[in-house]
Amino acid sequence: MSKPLHPKLPVGSIVEESMILPQELMQEVKKDGKELFIGLPKETSFQENRIALVPESVALLVNRGHQVLIESKAGANANFTDTDYSEAGAQIAYTSEEVFKNADIILKVAPPSDAELDLICDKQTLLSILQITMQSKDYIAKLKAKRVTALAYEYMRDETDMLPVIRAMSELVGSTSILIASEYLSNTTSGKGELLGGVTGIPPTEVVILGAGTVGEYAAKTAIGLGASVKVFDNNIYKLRRLQQNLGKTLYTSTLVPSILKKALKIADVAIGAIHAKEGRTPCVVTEEMVSEMRFGSVIVDVSIDQGGCFETSEVTNHTDPVYKKYGVVHYCVPNIASRVARTASHALSNIFTPILNQIGEEGGMDEFLWANKTIRSGIYLYKGTVTNRYVSDVCDLPYRDLSLLMASRI
Repeated sequence: MSKPLHPKLPVGSIVEESMILPQELMQEVKKDGKELFIGLPKETSFQENRIALVPESVALLVNRGHQVLIESKAGANANFTDTDYSEAGAQIAYTSEEVFKNADIILKVAPPSDAELDLICDKQTLLSILQITMQSKDYIAKLKAKRVTALAYEYMRDETDMLPVIRAMSELVGSTSILIASEYLSNTTSGKGELLGGVTGIPPTEVVILGAGTVGEYAAKTAIGLGASVKVFDNNIYKLRRLQQNLGKTLYTSTLVPSILKKALKIADVAIGAIHAKEGRTPCVVTEEMVSEMRFGSVIVDVSIDQGGCFETSEVTNHTDPVYKKYGVVHYCVPNIASRVARTASHALSNIFTPILNQIGEEGGMDEFLWANKTIRSGIYLYKGTVTNRYVSDVCDLPYRDLSLLMASRI
């Protein structure tokens, strides 16, 4: 009996390999484009100010022959008016129901609320953040029952195997975190009245950054640009080395050794929590004792608060009441920092989604687009009602199917 081909390879890999085997030579056939009907409902999540498409992107999509239906005032929190969208060629709807009823593709930033789940139509395509740790099994089951094809931004990868939405938001949040710290060091917010950075004859501000990922990198870059003295802590030597190479020798780096971290925090004016956990809660690396020994009036910005925070004294706040003091240290622990700069964040999101939507149209629809773009499949957690993300399947205890196998069934 002959041995099986590639006995140790996953089934999905075998299928993908079979797709690239030599096939009969065929004449190239031009794909028929498809007109998309894209819906942008108004965000209803607490203090979510971003919108996934800005007017300039809407104009580009409409010029390509697509339709865009946007709920009235959906862009207001990012300072885009209905007139801006109307002049770009979008149609204005006055209820969420109208958007969900007519559009083929629903484009959101935050996950749909329970009320919006009821509005989603059968076989619709949904593009939004998922935040699976905050969703219930019933939530996914509702989408599954409606045979929805759903893409989660936080899982979506590009051709370089990067997470483009996470990367873009992390860059923005990293830079913004330093500007927030600068604000709370000033007298206008009852801070201790210091300028973040350094000027001639005055010692520079001491900034400690926990985490050497994208958030940490852009926080360090912004702080160094302002003239601050920056120390970055992370247990990943590769990330620290990359950061040192990118930003120069003026940057101090260290692994997360408690005694060294404690010493750095004692003289810090600003501490940025930028540790990201791949799954579950962020490790709490700064104890309450360490915080109690920090300088009076120093500022903590815990970007990691959406995963529990990396300071023991961190408690979730919001944009309306963003700070509190503990041991004389200002704590800023708002989960959705990107919404603080909603217009810039909306442009960043729009730059990612506009080419994707155009390509979906050019390929002839979502099915053809997924067939042609293997990397984007990583973001799909539901395909026509079938759970195709292993983590979502495990969390919700629902049957899982490999999306590559579902795609291969088209052959």
